[in-house]
Amino acid sequence: MPQSTCLTPLGELTLSEEDGAIVSLDWGRGRDQARTPLLARAIAQLQDYFDGNRRMFDLPLAPRGTAFQQRLWAALREIPFGQTRSYGALARELGSAPRAVGQASGANPIPLLIPCHRVLAAHGGLGGYSGGDGPPTKAWLLQHERRVLDAEPGTRPATDQPDLPLGPSRASPSWTLSR
Repeated sequence: MPQSTCLTPLGELTLSEEDGAIVSLDWGRGRDQARTPLLARAIAQLQDYFDGNRRMFDLPLAPRGTAFQQRLWAALREIPFGQTRSYGALARELGSAPRAVGQASGANPIPLLIPCHRVLAAHGGLGGYSGGDGPPTKAWLLQHERRVLDAEPGTRPATDQPDLPLGPSRASPSWTLSR
C-alpha cells in the first residue's frame, strides 16, 4: 500500500492509498514511502489547509468500517470548516446514542480529512480525540479553523453549541496551546 508522509504544524502525518482512494491518515512516519499522484494531491491539500487556504478536501476516501461508522463519517464530512456539532446532535440525526457516535468517531481511520475534530461533548467540552496527542491536537485544529475564519472579515462560524469555548476571552487552560 503506497504511503506518503508530510510535515505539518502537528508533526508528521502519513497518508495511505489503496485502489485509488485514501484509506488512512496516521500520525508519524509511514514505512512504505511511495508518492503517487493521489498522495501528492492529498499532501498539497493538507498543506493548503494548514496554511489557511483550504476549507474542504476534495479527495476520494475509502475508510473501512461498519455501516453505522460509514453513516457517521459521511455526516462528519458535512460539518463545514469552522463549525462544530455535538455528539448528541449527531446521535439524534443518526437515530443513535452519543456514546455510539463517540466510539465511531474514535474509530475514524482518516482524521482531519473526515473532520471528527469538529465534534464536541455536551456543553462545549472537547471530548476525546484519537489523533496526535489527543484532545490538545483537537483543540489546536479547532483553534486553527477559528483563526482562519477570524482573519476573514464578515465571517463567523456557526455552531449548535452557543457556549463553545473557542474565543480567546473564554478559553480555559485546556484550550490554551503553545506552538
